[in-house]
Amino acid sequence: MPTALSLDLYQLTMAGGYYVHACTGRATFELSVRELPRERGYLVAAGLEPALEFLEQLRFSTDDIARLRTIPALGRLPAAFFDDYLADFRFTGEVWALPEGTPVFPREPLLRVTAPLPEAQIVETPLLSMMLFQTSVASKAARVVQAARGRSVVEFGARRAHGTEAAVLAARAAYLAGCTGTSLVDAWRRFGVPVSGTMAHSWIMSQPTEMEAFRRYMDLYGSDAVLLVDTFDTLQAVRQIAAAGLKPAGVRLDSGDLATLSRAVRQVLDEAGLDATRILASGDLDEHRVTALVDGGAPIDAFGVGTSVTTSIDAPALAGVYKLVETERDGQRSPTLKLSPHKTTMPGRKQVWRMGSGADVIRDVLGADGDPGPEEGTPLLECVMRNGRRTRTAPSLAGLRERAGAAVGRLPAGVRRLRDPAVYPVHVSDGLRRLADAEARRVRSSLQ
Repeated sequence: MPTALSLDLYQLTMAGGYYVHACTGRATFELSVRELPRERGYLVAAGLEPALEFLEQLRFSTDDIARLRTIPALGRLPAAFFDDYLADFRFTGEVWALPEGTPVFPREPLLRVTAPLPEAQIVETPLLSMMLFQTSVASKAARVVQAARGRSVVEFGARRAHGTEAAVLAARAAYLAGCTGTSLVDAWRRFGVPVSGTMAHSWIMSQPTEMEAFRRYMDLYGSDAVLLVDTFDTLQAVRQIAAAGLKPAGVRLDSGDLATLSRAVRQVLDEAGLDATRILASGDLDEHRVTALVDGGAPIDAFGVGTSVTTSIDAPALAGVYKLVETERDGQRSPTLKLSPHKTTMPGRKQVWRMGSGADVIRDVLGADGDPGPEEGTPLLECVMRNGRRTRTAPSLAGLRERAGAAVGRLPAGVRRLRDPAVYPVHVSDGLRRLADAEARRVRSSLQ
């Protein structure tokens, strides 16, 4: 979990400036992604519930404040900023967000924060970090799950994660997006993600013989055991298991030509009457390798996928931003926008309406919050926090997982393609365009 110091220094310098100049009216920021990574037709929103937990618990400790006083860049701020403002700091704002598991597209807000300006500014970096990382992983995991076409996918990547906290959050995001479980025990402890595992090659290598290793493991774990069979000679190991009358729940292939080996292993198992013994494959898998194995008819029942999911290896960072879209001055709400080349933003609070046709969705409409919206559209952003407290009990992770699978399944098939996906249409409403044009004219006029 991030702490009160999990932020960039400029958020504190700005917060100090807002405090000194009494710029404490409410402001609205929106967190969105500017563009999709290559080969991505959609993203899967993730990370909201941990982010809301962070906002509820956000405090500056006495030690935090003492340390901040020693930063030279903050040396000119008045003592009251530290003694009063930071000492009493609580997040008191409102948050609207897409439910986790919702497919999301460029420029659509994953969440919207409305709070006193210093509060809304201070939470920028932790919110971006938590939301974007988990959305990256969930989006990658959804692709692997799609490639597996109903076969189980277990997240195996903790050892390649960028730190233990990233490993736990990645396991959560991967499960939300459709993986059946994780190898990481702490993800089970913290989030209830189903945990499973087999053995490492070191177990085999540490025992007197490979068969002795198999026997000892099955003596402990019985018919639930999954045996790793590729330490020396994969087919010879499976033949020995069959000849010895062992009946493991599964065998794992972690190297070699998985397509060819899985067919040969399946034949040995079936000839020995071990048709209930499943084959699990692992070893540098991603959605493309899984697709090739499934398309080729490899008799693999489950996949263990690690590095590619846990690090979202081909798209490890999203082009996410947290931008001011509205301020309040003298009780009046005023939309704001940015006109920087290639980084223009849309002003005002927004809502996303998802348009459907039967069981499928066909396009989104991005419009101004408060507008009626299209009659046949479903508004996606919901109020999930008010006055710094969540508005509802956190949904179960299993429920979010089910919701994510259904929501992704409703997307057009072309958008879900793993290569060269179609572009999902997101239209900007006429009302929002008029607001943006008017605000751009106002800003340009003020510069003359």
